[in-house]
Amino acid sequence: MDRNLEIATAASLGGLASRRVGRPAEAGEPCANCGTPLAGAYCHACGQLAEDFERSIGALLAEAFENLFHADGRLFRTLPRLVLDPAGLTRDYLAGHRASQMPPLRLFLVVVLLFFLAGNIRDLAEPSPTAIRTVVLPMPPLSAQIDRRARTIAAWFRPRLQYASTHQREIGMAMDSWLHRIAIVLLPLSTAFLSLLFVFRRRVFVYDHAIFAMHSLAFMGLLFTLIALLGLAPPLRGPVAWLALAVPIHLFVQMRGVYRTGVIGTLLRMALLFGLSVIALIALLTAVVAFELNGMGTAP
Repeated sequence: MDRNLEIATAASLGGLASRRVGRPAEAGEPCANCGTPLAGAYCHACGQLAEDFERSIGALLAEAFENLFHADGRLFRTLPRLVLDPAGLTRDYLAGHRASQMPPLRLFLVVVLLFFLAGNIRDLAEPSPTAIRTVVLPMPPLSAQIDRRARTIAAWFRPRLQYASTHQREIGMAMDSWLHRIAIVLLPLSTAFLSLLFVFRRRVFVYDHAIFAMHSLAFMGLLFTLIALLGLAPPLRGPVAWLALAVPIHLFVQMRGVYRTGVIGTLLRMALLFGLSVIALIALLTAVVAFELNGMGTAP
């Protein structure tokens, strides 16, 4: 074993010494990683790219731009299909036609980033008032008929709500940071809900639902990013709000096209998916508010 390793190492070093910097390896040269004679662009034994990675600064910059535009090219090819042909995009990916489109998870993360960048741009263009008005929250007196648990909950909420009313900016920033996490959590939640809705569908797996959810949520994020940016122009705020109607239309087209369901079955599943999503969002937001109130303490 040691002798074979020495031979492979010597062959690799010899191959490196014989190559010109930045030149792809030729057939028959030893792989720089394992020493196997090469037969193509990649080593058939270990899979390493058969190319010398010692490049000039100019070559590295050129490669970086090439990779950037290659990724952008796939993004620009994927987005039109995401908007106009969502079912075909999802079906193609599940069928293995993946080289021409951006991977769904990367697409989803890029859209999430764009969505929150649009929110930051909106906050910069229309900053909220800096003055914070103290709000005295009226609380009904606790009567003797209220049991001990209700009195404990009310006693916990009252000072914290009062604190939140005098620290609106801080709690607003904390909620913004949580929105990023909630957007990511929507992906596994949507996958779980779809798995439940199609639990009796044969030959449809959790992976398929995950790809569907990534494409669907990516479209929604892209749409609301557009709405947020167009809403910066006051004359457009009213008309762009109607773009939100594209969400159920897009979901209907994608769900019916991917799962091959009928009109009634698609509409029923959409209604159930909407109801489950609303319940989950309310639960998440309630938990986040309670967590932030508990962490912020009480007003002095």
